Amino acid sequence: MIIHALYLCEGSSDIGLRDHIEEIGAEMGREILVTPPDLNRLPNKPGHSVRDKLRAAQWLSDEGQVYDLVIIHRDSDGNPPERRRSEIAEAVNEVSPGLAHVPVIPVRMLEAWLLLNQAAIREVAGNPNGKVALDLPKPARVESVPDPKALLKQAIATASEEKGRRLEKLRRRFPENRARLLQMLDREGPVQQLASWQSFTHDLRESLSGL
Repeated sequence: MIIHALYLCEGSSDIGLRDHIEEIGAEMGREILVTPPDLNRLPNKPGHSVRDKLRAAQWLSDEGQVYDLVIIHRDSDGNPPERRRSEIAEAVNEVSPGLAHVPVIPVRMLEAWLLLNQAAIREVAGNPNGKVALDLPKPARVESVPDPKALLKQAIATASEEKGRRLEKLRRRFPENRARLLQMLDREGPVQQLASWQSFTHDLRESLSGL
């Protein structure tokens, strides 16, 4: 049985989490096909709320696709994770009652997960053998960083050791490099120490086991 999962992410550079979801399913012996719909192709783009995105995805699925599970990424952005969990659960119960769901709630922003792989940051920066210090936070405090996106941008720039126009060109590629870093995320690495990652993977495995 193929499990069809809808993945609602916050931005196009978050799509890389799809590979990790499918691979976690494969590790459990479950075949899961994850679909991140392109809601921007709708004539009326949905708002940022979970309800709006779910309604838009439901409209697209009227074309015939039926989902067994919905995975919803919503950054905490400083809010208590439980508030986001409740927000997601209420939206699913209202728009798609009975549909199994898995929340993905990084503390503040998903970029905090990406700050834990120094080697990957150096690689996307185009300087894999660089030695300049990046001053990245340890796992115990990475989710306390006020603006992990800004820190990740700076880390990539520092790791590149570029200047001038080449540095500006690298900065413009941040969305693509962020997406690459998510694809390169080491599920067996330091990210396992983060409560937000633990909650996501636990909920995913629980949902897959129940389907």
